Amino acid sequence: MTHDAARQAHASAPATPARALLPLIVPALVVGVAASLLFLGVSALAEKLQGVLWNGLPESLGVGRYSVVWMLVVLTATGVLVGLVVWKVPGHAGPDPATLGLSAPPVAPAVLPGLLVATALMLAGGPSLGPENPIIATNIALAFWLGRRFAPGLSGGLWAVLAEAATLGALFGTPVAAALVISEAFAGQRLEGKLWDNLFAPLTAAATGATTTALVAHPAFDLHLPPLGPPDGGNVLAALVIASAAALLGMAAVYAFPYVHGAFSRLGHPMLALPLGGLVLGLLGALGGHLTLFKGLDEVGELAGNPEGWSAGQFATMTVVKLAALVVAASCGFRGGRIFPAVFIGAAFGLFAHALVPAVPAALGVAAGVLGMLLAITRQGWLSLFTAAVLVASPTILALLCIATLPAWLLVTGRPQMQLHHDGTAVR
Repeated sequence: MTHDAARQAHASAPATPARALLPLIVPALVVGVAASLLFLGVSALAEKLQGVLWNGLPESLGVGRYSVVWMLVVLTATGVLVGLVVWKVPGHAGPDPATLGLSAPPVAPAVLPGLLVATALMLAGGPSLGPENPIIATNIALAFWLGRRFAPGLSGGLWAVLAEAATLGALFGTPVAAALVISEAFAGQRLEGKLWDNLFAPLTAAATGATTTALVAHPAFDLHLPPLGPPDGGNVLAALVIASAAALLGMAAVYAFPYVHGAFSRLGHPMLALPLGGLVLGLLGALGGHLTLFKGLDEVGELAGNPEGWSAGQFATMTVVKLAALVVAASCGFRGGRIFPAVFIGAAFGLFAHALVPAVPAALGVAAGVLGMLLAITRQGWLSLFTAAVLVASPTILALLCIATLPAWLLVTGRPQMQLHHDGTAVR
């Protein structure tokens, strides 16, 4: 079937009757609320533990909370604790995270306690990963197994899509990111009915998850950078160069990923790989400073709050160190996602460009840097564009980012991804 014929066939596909969509509303609402509450619960637990590890304990012991010694101790201890979970807890905290993307097949319920404990320990201890992958995997598994038990008339695939959409909505505080990601996934499938009929239930789940998160936690992604004025030729050139350079830098990490993962895999045991990974992350933290620890979202806000507070060399150091920390954390077995650390890396790179060339507005540098880095690390075009745009509340930024996406995408498409097959080779 030609492209035109396929497009005509899809355009002429009958719309789904409303009576077929209405029964999906309640399941979508339930999944949306539950997915958000699980994400918020794990995040709150991790924040409490982080306060103990990085505030209470060092204060009581009389050591600097971000001293080199304390970073080495906490990161190595985090590797030991997560290693024990992976080694001893039933289910071993799920599959090797290097082999997983945002979407994953449902795992057995017995895997989830270990996965959640490993995730909370990781978030609190400081490795450079975010909560998105394990939280999505947990919500998919719960929705799949509970949904099939209590509502067997709905397909397991629908429950998985609802859970993924709901979690993305909860993570980003808006259903738009989920709608874009799900639409991108649908693009490679033959759909029955109209696109918006297929998006109806996932969008309901995403909106519910986002609203629940907003009501409970009040998240905000806008970095409050100085607004970008009317674009000119210099801004267009800067966006093109920064996004493309960030994409190339991200691809360097992508190409290094299988080799670093292979080195840790040859150690043969989680109680070797994870403590060693924690030690390496502690050394990297000592080199890059405490802002290069953790998932990176709060730390991005600190950078953006004072764009002139660091030199170009310091921004460059944070960029490289955080990128190396992301590769190490994702390779040695810590459970976590790569989106939020990639946002920090892209933002630091964009602020490096601003510090190097002050004529480049900080808002433009951050948005273009985040766009290019996310394209390389996630290979999710819509998600990358959305995340970069939402960080900078400027009506003129979106057009510049759309232009900058084009060369950056050409640099990353068709090349290895930051995800591995089970034999250790990169997914393409």
